[in-house]
Amino acid sequence: MAKPDTISVGDQAPDFCLPDASEREVCLKDFRGKWVILYFYPKDNTSGCTTEAVDFTRHLPDYHALNAVVVGISPDSCQSHRKFIDKFGLKVQLLSDPDQRVLKQYGVWQKKKMYGREYMGVVRSTFLIDPEGKVAYIWPKVKVAGHADAVLKKLQELQKK
Repeated sequence: MAKPDTISVGDQAPDFCLPDASEREVCLKDFRGKWVILYFYPKDNTSGCTTEAVDFTRHLPDYHALNAVVVGISPDSCQSHRKFIDKFGLKVQLLSDPDQRVLKQYGVWQKKKMYGREYMGVVRSTFLIDPEGKVAYIWPKVKVAGHADAVLKKLQELQKK
C-alpha cells in the first residue's frame, strides 16, 4: 500500500483500470497524449464532493482547450456515480473503486478522525498527470473552495514552460 509521500512529482503515475458510471472499464493509459486531472474524493452526493464535481464540470471547456481530461475516483459504486451524475448534470468522468485498490495505490486511503472517531477514508487529493503519464503536480488534502480554479491555473502555468 502506497503512503501519500511515495508518489512524487516526476514519478510515473501508477496505471490502473476501473469501471466508470456506465460500468465500462477505463484505464489511465487510455489518456496518454492528454493531461489528466485525477481527483480523489470521499463520497457522492455530499456537499464538498458535489461542489468539487460541479466546479470541475463548469471548467471542463477550459480544461479541454488545454488538452486535459478530468477523472474523479471514489469508493462509491457505478450505480451511485450514475445517480450523482444525473442529479447534478455532471460532465466529469467518475470511476468506482469499491475495494480501494487505486485509492491505496495513490496513498489517499488513510486513517481519518471525526468527532473523536477514527476510521479509514479518502483524503481529498488531486494529481495532475502530464501527457507522458508522469505526475506533474500534487494537491494533498484539498480544500474544495477555489480548487478547480487552482488546477486550471497550474495547468496553464505548466503548459507555458
